[in-house]
Amino acid sequence: MISCVGPTFRVAFAAAATSALCLAAASIGPTAHASRPAATTASIARPPIVNRPIPFGPKRKREMAAYSERHYGQHKWRLRSPRVIVEHMAQAATAAAVFNTFAPDVADVELGELPNVCAHFVVSPAGRIFKLVNLRTRCRHTVGLNWTAIGIEHVGYGDSDVLGNPRQLRASLWLTQYLRCRFQIGLGDVIGHNESLGSPYHHELVPSLRRQTHGDWKHRSMRIYRHRLARMAPC
Repeated sequence: MISCVGPTFRVAFAAAATSALCLAAASIGPTAHASRPAATTASIARPPIVNRPIPFGPKRKREMAAYSERHYGQHKWRLRSPRVIVEHMAQAATAAAVFNTFAPDVADVELGELPNVCAHFVVSPAGRIFKLVNLRTRCRHTVGLNWTAIGIEHVGYGDSDVLGNPRQLRASLWLTQYLRCRFQIGLGDVIGHNESLGSPYHHELVPSLRRQTHGDWKHRSMRIYRHRLARMAPC
């Protein structure tokens, strides 16, 4: 999974600066299922984000629309009004390795479908945030939720890698809170991949995949993560 990328990408990784984050108390609102604006101006500052897009051209978009039709009954590749944020562990040692896994449009090794899997962001151990996919585009990162979820990958192999790394955790929380505010996503709809089956937005047409999930970001880890989110500056 780990491989080399071109010099431009490596330079971007080396040059991206980390920033101090400010955490403050906030109230927790219930998860809402009522209609709401697609996006709003977030009251929390946008974190430093390096734009490093994977190839996602017309062919991959057509494949995403076909995937969405098979799994959700929607022939669409656009992500409209996201309602969920899913936290992932990349099972990779570097952000470059994550990029290299997502960039080629090949059938994924787990389910053998096109387009290839991807996530919208990846957070490095140094606290650097890289945007891989436009937020108006659907990504294959969580079965049953790709139609409405933003995916955030974290470099590392287990939840504790992030929870025990202050720089990576602060960057992840800042990014997630910014996205929550921008799209008005409830605290309870920030979930770990392992919690996907419990989301009220989970919807899967393929019977064999209706109980499919992953082990990363278990409930006990997400309880800590959401508690930290609840202490941040409110939207």
